[in-house]
Amino acid sequence: MTAAGFGDLIAERIRAEHVSISVRWLERLRDLLPVDENDVFPTEHLLDHIPALIQEVASYVQSPAAEAVVANTAITSKAQELGELRHVQRASVHQVLAEYRLLGGILTHFVQEELERVGASPVASEVIEVVRRVNDALWILMQTTVDTFVSQYTATIASHTDRLESFNRMISHELRQPLGTLLYAVPLVRADAGVGETGRRDRLLDVVERNALRLMQLMEQLEALSRVQAREADAPDTQQTDVATIAWAAARQLREMAEARGVDIEIAEPLPSLVIDVARVELILTNLLSNAIKYSDPEKSRRFVRVESVASDDSGGACVAVRDNGLGIPDDRLPTIFRRFVRAHASLDEELGNKGSGLGLAIAAECVEAIGGSIRAESTLGEGTSFFVTLPRHREA
Repeated sequence: MTAAGFGDLIAERIRAEHVSISVRWLERLRDLLPVDENDVFPTEHLLDHIPALIQEVASYVQSPAAEAVVANTAITSKAQELGELRHVQRASVHQVLAEYRLLGGILTHFVQEELERVGASPVASEVIEVVRRVNDALWILMQTTVDTFVSQYTATIASHTDRLESFNRMISHELRQPLGTLLYAVPLVRADAGVGETGRRDRLLDVVERNALRLMQLMEQLEALSRVQAREADAPDTQQTDVATIAWAAARQLREMAEARGVDIEIAEPLPSLVIDVARVELILTNLLSNAIKYSDPEKSRRFVRVESVASDDSGGACVAVRDNGLGIPDDRLPTIFRRFVRAHASLDEELGNKGSGLGLAIAAECVEAIGGSIRAESTLGEGTSFFVTLPRHREA
């Protein structure tokens, strides 16, 4: 039997048994990868990758042309999707390489089984050639998967580096001003302690208190942001809840702030009942309500922010709107408001008495994404803003 003849035989047998070979591979992957066994290939589309890749190996065994594998965009795209999937699943490079080594071992053992089954007697060089072709095909596919996997991690690292640098610049800027003011005011208070100028001393103490509160607010926002990021790797703490209950809890937290600015918080019941991460939903509503209160329009005789249910195009989701009749957002700033450190009305801080860091809406957006929802905003300058939050009715942990 020639090497070509033996290669044709093995290729034919791999195609005939590609399903059973796929099952063997999948069983081994369940013990290898850092995910639940049902999530190794979480969709039918991804599960179909296994037999497709194995049949491509059979084609290479029969016709060993590397260019044919590379040119097969349907197969290379599957290898790329596998790399993207393993990146999302937080696998390691070692695990991705081991995944293909497992398949190589299974296919080599399959060749041995076929030799015994059909009683073929090829010379050793013919067997070695077929095994080499199997490993070469797997190497080409593995290289595509690993290249995609590494590029995904490289992009993630670059993104995190950029965000960390931006975060550090923001923190330095945000902390410098109140700390500088405190360092300036404290010696003046000390110098006035025995002078008896109570009016001046009281004004300086007000400055100290105001900046201390500003630092506290910033620390609370950063703590909220760190809680969101720390939980990204964990399963959401889901439970059955009524959004109205969460909205009233958020409203109570902001009552003093709303009363100080003359803003009415309205909860228009009924609101949907969901199985969802309650803590994240509360953080979303708290930030959206707080944002509406901060940017209420002092020129309007009646100022309000209202939480209400609106129709959703998603049959599996419910949409909650947070509407206000505040200042509104300029059209050129609307596309960027969910980015960190972006503030639509920073120029009005002194006039409105606001001290913000541009994290509130970013935190809300990250919470929405974490629980599988979506958020968008509509706004008319001078009339008000509406945020539409679509949430899944049932979020599996």
